[in-house]
Amino acid sequence: MTYSIVARDPATGHLGVAVASRFFAVGALVPHLRGGVGAVATQAFVNPTYGPDGLRLLAAGAPPAAIADIFTERDDGHANRQFHLIDAQGRNAAFTGAKCVDWAGHLLAEDVSVAGNMLEGPQVVAQTLKAYEAAMDKPLAERLLIAMQAGEDAGGDKRGRQSACLVIYRDQDYAWLDIRTDDDSDPLTELRRLYAVAQERYLHVAETMATRTNPHGLTDRSHIDRRIAELEAERQASGTPTASRASNKA
Repeated sequence: MTYSIVARDPATGHLGVAVASRFFAVGALVPHLRGGVGAVATQAFVNPTYGPDGLRLLAAGAPPAAIADIFTERDDGHANRQFHLIDAQGRNAAFTGAKCVDWAGHLLAEDVSVAGNMLEGPQVVAQTLKAYEAAMDKPLAERLLIAMQAGEDAGGDKRGRQSACLVIYRDQDYAWLDIRTDDDSDPLTELRRLYAVAQERYLHVAETMATRTNPHGLTDRSHIDRRIAELEAERQASGTPTASRASNKA
């Protein structure tokens, strides 16, 4: 009922998961990430324990392939499960249970994997991966969104569309970007709108936040405020409307 992509940006080490489904709030269950550790996507007849347990095992140094074996050996329902994961070094693994609803399967490549079930056909994961690899010159978030749209254009979830999410972690325990569409007739379009909104202000503010190496963050926000004001002026001068639907009080 879902297809997803799990990736590590080889240039930065940043980790990302994007997912779409004809299922409510898919972002609440499928993606699990930790900066500098790895990323896990658990789906099909989802076992949500795979996410936190997978991250814990990755943090302890277990390779993804060994974690896949651990999950399938301990879970009597593994034939109904699908999952894929990657570690901070780019090693990855995937599993598609024999009882996952057709079409179901996965593809692994360097620093990236794609998996899906209840899809229109194998072309969904193939086109998702192809589009991702063709967009390596773009930022990770854009690359993932491009890949997911390619999968949708190839057929996507055979039942339809409802929810989608995009999550990116840099080197921290908190997300750099975490956006979700929980119930929408065109969730990937809505997800792209939310990403556009994030670029107007949110992602600039994110650069000021505290990190492990800088527990204070950026305490003087004047530079960020100037940059946001400059971008807003450029947007207005070009006649481009804001992507946001927020309202301001008079």
